[in-house]
Amino acid sequence: RAALDRATVLLSMSKGGKRIDSVWGAGGGQQSVKHLVKEIDMLLKEYLLSGDVLEAERCLQELEVPHFHHELVYEAIVLVLESTGEKTFKMILDLLKTLWKSSVITMDQMKRGYERVYCEIPDINLDVPHSYSVLERFVEECFQAGIISKPLRDLCPSR
Repeated sequence: RAALDRATVLLSMSKGGKRIDSVWGAGGGQQSVKHLVKEIDMLLKEYLLSGDVLEAERCLQELEVPHFHHELVYEAIVLVLESTGEKTFKMILDLLKTLWKSSVITMDQMKRGYERVYCEIPDINLDVPHSYSVLERFVEECFQAGIISKPLRDLCPSR
């Protein structure tokens, strides 16, 4: 009863919603998907500029959306497919390896991210003609690094 009374007081204050956000925070589950996608995109771009894996890991955890980590996996792989050099390939591989080993990204979220890329590779290939070969190479490297399982590697589409 005391908690309900306190919540009523907080809500009835002027700008009560803002006050509650600052007291309890607006957790990840309450953020829009559009906002989360932007945050993940920005996180990946900052990582590619700085190379700071621990900062990227911290930022991902601060989003408080472990159920949405597949989006980071998906966006990261798409960045690899769209890039032209080896630098992005290696950096994203390192990032996924670190997030996998620290258990920030679970097996289920990793699998969902890869499966999304597998489903959309025909469309991606229209914009990026070499994407199938890059994807096959990246998936093989991830398998060798222990990031993905053999069954997930075997699902990788090829021309």
